[in-house]
Amino acid sequence: MATTMRFNGYLKLKIREAVNLQPTRWSQRHSVFKKPSNLLDPYIAVNVDECRIGQTSIKHRTNKPTFNEEFDINVNDGNKLELLVFHDTPIGYDDFVANCNISFADLHEKMRAKDKFEDWVSHVVIYHVLM
Repeated sequence: MATTMRFNGYLKLKIREAVNLQPTRWSQRHSVFKKPSNLLDPYIAVNVDECRIGQTSIKHRTNKPTFNEEFDINVNDGNKLELLVFHDTPIGYDDFVANCNISFADLHEKMRAKDKFEDWVSHVVIYHVLM
């Protein structure tokens, strides 16, 4: 279990892709007059301690989007990084698909003696972090 660690510094995050995204029943609610699509219009929101620092572009009609997008931010007293996958909807709020929380303490532990951390997160998103 991770200890509480606050991160102060520069964070560079690259979100590469997501795989095996599955539509929720809620994401298919607008398919009243046609066959529901199993494809999503996904994007990933990036939060540090529940504060939005950015989001990827929307990738249309795919369950395996490739993003290759980078986020650079100075973090002050950060505890966790959160990646949230949403399905862009034409009406109302976007639909939640998946999420992943990564504590800075866990990242620090995995990055010992390395310049960067690169790995799959929850079998959904691969990311690249420099701290």
